[in-house]
Amino acid sequence: QVQLVESGGGLVQPGGSLRLSCVASGSIFRIYVMGWYRQAPGNERELVAIMASGGTTNYADSVKGRFTISRDNAKNTVYLQMNNLKPEDMAVYYCYAVLSYSGNNLQYQWWGQGTQVTVSS
Repeated sequence: QVQLVESGGGLVQPGGSLRLSCVASGSIFRIYVMGWYRQAPGNERELVAIMASGGTTNYADSVKGRFTISRDNAKNTVYLQMNNLKPEDMAVYYCYAVLSYSGNNLQYQWWGQGTQVTVSS
């Protein structure tokens, strides 16, 4: 089985910073994409940032210039550095991965359990 475990959420004032981490563990064969989505109350889950194994990134327009995604492929870990946080960034942030496991090449989407980010003064 595979698990994605997030950490690093919490309460921060507007303009502050947080760094989220997500570690993928289990019988992982290969991770193709890792990244982050978020969901605020009453809203649909939306893309924040993702990174392919080769380094290609995709960011939501709302976070460009403020958030930076990075990966440590050797550790099956993805990070999200969030700077200049705004109240509208407040949401549950979910780690996301496209991966294969147990030695085959079938690709599966996997989600973490989510971590709360609260931006408030």
